[in-house]
Amino acid sequence: MEPKSRKEMDPRYMWDFSHIFRDRAAFEAAMKEASWLIDAAAGFAGTLGVSAERLKAGLDAMAAARQRTELCYIYGMLHKAADGSEPEHQAMQSDALNLYIRLNSSLAFLEPEILSIPPEKLDSWLKDEGLKAYRHYVDDIARSRAHILDEKTERLLAKLGGAASAPSEAFDMLESVDLTFPEITDAGGKRVRLTSGSFGIYRASPDRRVRREAFEAYLGEFAKFKNTLSALYAGSVKYDNFRAEIRGYADACEASLSGSNVPVSVYDSLIEAVHEGLPAMRKYLELRKRLLGLERMDMFDLYCPIVPGIEYSVGFEEAKALVKKALEPLGAGYAALLDRAFSEKWLDVYENRGKSSGAFSCGVYGVHPYVLLNYSGTLEDVFTLAHELGHAMHSFLSCEANDYINSDYKLLVAEVASTVNEILLARHLLDTETEPRRQAYIINRFLEGFRTTLYRQTLFAEFERKAHELDASGKPLNAKTLSGVYHALNELYYQGVEINEITDIEWARIPHFYRSYYVYQYATGYSAAVAIAGGILETGDASRYLNFLSLGGSDYPLEELKAAGVDLTKPETVASALRVFSEYIDRLEALRFD
Repeated sequence: MEPKSRKEMDPRYMWDFSHIFRDRAAFEAAMKEASWLIDAAAGFAGTLGVSAERLKAGLDAMAAARQRTELCYIYGMLHKAADGSEPEHQAMQSDALNLYIRLNSSLAFLEPEILSIPPEKLDSWLKDEGLKAYRHYVDDIARSRAHILDEKTERLLAKLGGAASAPSEAFDMLESVDLTFPEITDAGGKRVRLTSGSFGIYRASPDRRVRREAFEAYLGEFAKFKNTLSALYAGSVKYDNFRAEIRGYADACEASLSGSNVPVSVYDSLIEAVHEGLPAMRKYLELRKRLLGLERMDMFDLYCPIVPGIEYSVGFEEAKALVKKALEPLGAGYAALLDRAFSEKWLDVYENRGKSSGAFSCGVYGVHPYVLLNYSGTLEDVFTLAHELGHAMHSFLSCEANDYINSDYKLLVAEVASTVNEILLARHLLDTETEPRRQAYIINRFLEGFRTTLYRQTLFAEFERKAHELDASGKPLNAKTLSGVYHALNELYYQGVEINEITDIEWARIPHFYRSYYVYQYATGYSAAVAIAGGILETGDASRYLNFLSLGGSDYPLEELKAAGVDLTKPETVASALRVFSEYIDRLEALRFD
């Protein structure tokens, strides 16, 4: 069935944008105000080193300009995400992006000027109570002293931001608006059109013919544009490498991780630990193959339930109740926030034409988070709901506990709260289900969490690393090269599975690759979440975790995780998660559900 237009959707399940701005006129007024605040902040150029008072005034002006500009950008971005086919929404997002670029350009003086203040003087100023809120922010700038360039170069790099975002913008428009996916024949013999939202459903069909057809038809559409998509991704990689080189980093990986003060050793040790855990993956794949009764297993066989005939259709209202029950170990305060999210239209629930695919949560300081879903009623959608609500509560609690400058948590911790919720949901389902076949179904889903997050995202991380290294060495990043890298990694991670040729193009459909070195944090976040959720269920105490959710960006992420009881600098965190994976493989193997 064709998705409805935005105007045909039920407003009860749609965002209320008026929580940000009352209407379009208020948005335009805010854009003008933001422009004025940018000019006011820019007026502090050349004066920050005069006194502690002048430094505070400049930082206050910067924060005010950033907060207002960010609010305008989010408002435009959310409208475009809700319906990217609407020209007015495209224009709003574009205008707000241009304002954001002007903000960054106008404030390019800030970091170089702060770094021009002698360290001893800067340290003494930061002891002033008036600058307390900015201590971590300034310390973070000082930490990157060797990589901050002169004001002129910083201004040029800021202006380059619009062009640098072009590959990601073009990919998003191609994938969510311009691509029209073909029809397939469903298990009942009916012709249905694939969409980004329905692909996951048909890929997981118990009917092998359906999942093969969906897999080949969906990826085949990306294959038609493989040269365009490889050019877009190559442009993104080249900018990453250029930015790392001009700032004096060893490579793009170090440059990206430095933003969270994470050593590259954390990235490398993740890949090493997952490689050591590949025997468990092979054991799981052999068990899946045997339980599915397959003589050979293809890549399109990885997503279907291993237990046939289990109907796990979950309406959205039922999903809300289920998620809330599963998250009871997090306490009454957390439950009250969930009620607010459901009743105050924090969620945009169902797919419509022009809506961005997938799901996300966007924190909005001073308002509340906005969560995008494309809910279709599967158990997977219930997990997605829990996942995005984890992000939302992390954002809300961080914004509530911190001033604006310290409210935004870093990428390394961004996937922890979402994954804790997923694991608590899985454990709740396993604890409450008594029928063996449904138990097996849920265990399979839990194991799939490890496969698709800890293993698959690490595979993606390796792909990114290799792509950036190839470009840095002067090798062309064309469709053939990128598909070859992806094929080899699939052979390594999925030994024993037939690697279909069409799978080689899958890299071209992954939007996260346009945000370099992001995906590894799904894997580290999953490992941390396994430890945190296990500890909460074992002790009944979520206090350390809830404190972690309120830290925002007030400290470095590795230190914030230590406050929650997790140390990612040690390989034991990932290794422990992989042991849990092995334990549940054994549990599934021992379960009798024929």
